[in-house]
Amino acid sequence: MLLAPSLLAANFANLEAEMKWFNQSTADWLHLDVMDGVFVPNISFGFPVLKHVARICQKPLDVHMMIVQPEKFIAEVKALGAYLMNVHYEACTHLHRVIWEIHEAGMKAGVTLNPSTPISVLQDIAADVDLVLLMSVNPGFGGQKFITHTLQKIAELRQLLDRTGSKALIEVDGGVNLDTGRQLRAAGADVLVSGSYVFSAPDPIQACAALSAL
Repeated sequence: MLLAPSLLAANFANLEAEMKWFNQSTADWLHLDVMDGVFVPNISFGFPVLKHVARICQKPLDVHMMIVQPEKFIAEVKALGAYLMNVHYEACTHLHRVIWEIHEAGMKAGVTLNPSTPISVLQDIAADVDLVLLMSVNPGFGGQKFITHTLQKIAELRQLLDRTGSKALIEVDGGVNLDTGRQLRAAGADVLVSGSYVFSAPDPIQACAALSAL
């Protein structure tokens, strides 16, 4: 199981210390939730902060753009050295174009669906993306309760990916802990995003190891 702890739950008063243990953990990627207070009802962090994080993080960056017009910031995300740029289906009027531009910038491209968005909207884009992120909470805040319907959506998404010949990974974000992680793994998820469960744990390295071992 690939693991992408979410920086949103980190101690922002001491990010250097957070990155020190993170670099030593079994985590595969660092998940970065960029929020604008428009597409989602919260503001997280911008590129001045992310530039410093990118310099000290030794693992690939999974940049999740919870913003309107994410295509305006492809160059900035690329400048971070990001491995993957993830945009919301709901935020992109011309999704094919955005995916193409992300690929042209040399990054993997992901598409995110909010909890109420059906899997069927990906029919015409599935074969072009490298990852699909299913939100298992409504985006904007950490620490929310896991939406169990996500498990059914994973099964539907897996069928769509197989039918379209897509090699996209399935990532899930929201309410992920050891219990829900087991359920998501059984349902067919490939990547788990976990914030509070990891960063608030007495031993974050052990929490990462437990999730990675699922």
